[in-house]
Amino acid sequence: MAFSERISRLKSSLIREILAAAQRPEVMSFAGGLPAEAMLPKVEWADMPLSMGQYGMSEGEPALREALAAQARALGVPCEASQVLVVSGSQQTLDLAAKLYIDKGTEILLEAPTYLAALQIFQLFGADCITVPLEADGPNLAQLRTRLEKHCPAFIYLIPTFQNPSAVRYSEAKRDAVAALLDEFGVTLIEDEPYRELTFDGGSATPIVSRLKKASWIYTGTVSKTLLPGLRVGYLIASPDLFPHLLKLKQSADLHTNRVGQWQALQWIGTDKFQHHLSELRGFYRVRRDAFQSALETHFADLANWNVPQGGLFFWLTLKQPLDTRTLLKAALAADVAFMPGEPFFPEPDSNPGHLRLNFSHIDPARLDEGLKRLAAVVRQAQAAKAA
Repeated sequence: MAFSERISRLKSSLIREILAAAQRPEVMSFAGGLPAEAMLPKVEWADMPLSMGQYGMSEGEPALREALAAQARALGVPCEASQVLVVSGSQQTLDLAAKLYIDKGTEILLEAPTYLAALQIFQLFGADCITVPLEADGPNLAQLRTRLEKHCPAFIYLIPTFQNPSAVRYSEAKRDAVAALLDEFGVTLIEDEPYRELTFDGGSATPIVSRLKKASWIYTGTVSKTLLPGLRVGYLIASPDLFPHLLKLKQSADLHTNRVGQWQALQWIGTDKFQHHLSELRGFYRVRRDAFQSALETHFADLANWNVPQGGLFFWLTLKQPLDTRTLLKAALAADVAFMPGEPFFPEPDSNPGHLRLNFSHIDPARLDEGLKRLAAVVRQAQAAKAA
């Protein structure tokens, strides 16, 4: 059977495999980025027009595009509704961008670590992934300049607000500096902000795309973390030079995003009830974040270092005695606990051992302490075996 050449680069998603393995009710999972089901808002369907069952515009519902553009302008993003494309989750933005830019051997620039599902898409299309290390407030600027001087990346992909997996939030200074560098070198920015609304300290910073003066850009977000991930509704906003190409790629991919989900998103975006829901969501997750931090101090203080996330859904742990955390999965699942190894978040996973991404939003707080206790025991056992 003759498949396309790119299939040889197709990797399965480790996170999806772990989530499948963690379906047993006894498993305490820190693996996925799942919202808490208790905080999924109750939605109404009775008023949905019958016409929403018909084919729709490839760009998305006009009223939803207007609402998303207004929301983006409030953040300083210079845009009109004509630059908004409603997509099937922000994951589709990454797929469309990859189709637009990447041939085999195309150089792209990424944070290290970065979102593993973005890596999966970019590598499928054959990208040569060049990385810039993340610091506590954003990328290392000296190394970013060096990469831009040495290479000619088709784009740079960044998650500046509560980055997945590291939870880093770029400082204002780093955002300004990154924008200035991208303008200087003429590199397109893909800015991914799925966690922007999940801030626990009230802090915010305007998107990097709002600071660009010359470079092309794609800004993408989603309702998956704030409303219902099952809706599969996201959006991209693109500079005018890119939008027509992305629209044609969207048309060829799936004609349009499901209108039922778009209608439901439109009942929330820009409304007072949405703001009230976001306020409750932040409070709920803040409590879970604090409980997780306390349990980590109890069970992992001698094993790992981490920063307390100021938003998002994850803790990023760095083991004091590094080992390949992928080797812990079998023992962890046998102990009825699941987590996400850190290695797959790097383009060269074997060169970056010793990290764990732990989700705090989904697990029942009553099971939290026992879950982290078991995971810590798995780490201790592996480190003892390695030292023996």
